[in-house]
Amino acid sequence: MSDGKKPRVWQAFTQPAAWTMFFFGFASGLPFLLVAGTLAYWLKDNDIDLKSITLIASAGLSYTLKFVWAPLVDRWTLPVLGRLGLRRGWILLALLLVMGALLVMAQVTPANLAPFVWVTLVAAFAGATLDIGVDAYRVEIAPREAQGALLATYSLGYRIALIVTGALALAMADHLPWPMVYRTMAAFLLIPVAAVFFAREPEVARVRTETWRAGIREGMVEPFADFFRRFGPALAVGLLAFILIAKISDQSLGGGIMAPFYIDQGYTKTEIAAISKVYGIWVGIAGVFLAGFAIARWGVRWPLLAGVVLGAVSNLLYVWLVGANGNLTMLTLVISGENLAQGFQGTTLAAFLTALINHRFSATQFALFSSLVMLPGKLLSAVSGGIVEQTGYATYFWITAVVAIPAVLLFFWIQPRMHLGDGDEPARVAGPPQAG
Repeated sequence: MSDGKKPRVWQAFTQPAAWTMFFFGFASGLPFLLVAGTLAYWLKDNDIDLKSITLIASAGLSYTLKFVWAPLVDRWTLPVLGRLGLRRGWILLALLLVMGALLVMAQVTPANLAPFVWVTLVAAFAGATLDIGVDAYRVEIAPREAQGALLATYSLGYRIALIVTGALALAMADHLPWPMVYRTMAAFLLIPVAAVFFAREPEVARVRTETWRAGIREGMVEPFADFFRRFGPALAVGLLAFILIAKISDQSLGGGIMAPFYIDQGYTKTEIAAISKVYGIWVGIAGVFLAGFAIARWGVRWPLLAGVVLGAVSNLLYVWLVGANGNLTMLTLVISGENLAQGFQGTTLAAFLTALINHRFSATQFALFSSLVMLPGKLLSAVSGGIVEQTGYATYFWITAVVAIPAVLLFFWIQPRMHLGDGDEPARVAGPPQAG
């Protein structure tokens, strides 16, 4: 892997695009909990049964399937809004759809469950589409050497949005009706809407096609063919395998397993929320910026390896927490280590995925890669309850750490065989540039 020429650290963080990504990150993060975790509290307050709550909250699966319609975002310039450019036009449309859906949810309420569910699905779809547009914008707006800083400021905005839609929304719901909470959350999106008009559109040469058939091939076939052409079959398969398992340790702690774990160790919901959901998010932000500095200083290669290792090892902190009996010092230390590692790993992996992208297919390729990153860990977390029932929490946490070993081995196999690219040049197999 070659990381290319790297800018000064502070130059990377003070570029205008870095602060544009702060506002776009806030926009991407805001709808996520409002169609999942926070929504579940609203449904519970309306006496919706648990089966229906989990089914409705699964609207967030749209974020895992976003690669399906990403080619449309890559290819179709919107009427009217397209005057802002391909990327900004889609970002603005998605923002307006999310805002509208949240306002309609506030108007309909879970008392009218069937239409409420449909509007929730629209909000989730619009939120996932916003992710597609924002990720493509980030990939195209700055050279690869500056992506660590962009990812850091994006993550800062995203995690602040999680605090707003998690802790703040729940606190508001204790004093205000839920519809008022959702209207307030929709109003927060006016900030990134304004940012769209001040943002610069990426300058990327787009491939134009003359026929629908050529357009479908360019949008649906070429993003995948391009990846295999640049890396060759063996390295391409190795890269896909690495992408699949690189973040499995982190993703395997989802699926609802952590909430019962914390409670079983003697912690109250208030303690969990304060340390895990508020304090932990800020520690995660520190990890994100640490990764951004590391990438700006040393490139993405070795920080990527460090992220994979730290992400796996940090899960073993939870083994230490088994039997903590409500010890808040132990919980704080574990959350600190795990969230710091999580923020660092997520940023370095996203920077690596960005280096794999050909700007010709930014939205499609990044949507596919980011979906693959989440898949195995989500599958493992889905069966986590059964594993814990059979073996106990400690064994499960060991499993989530050990499954990262193949990713480390793949890293050392991949890194001498590929060139990460310089500037806007896409990554490719090491050696002479490939044709096409």
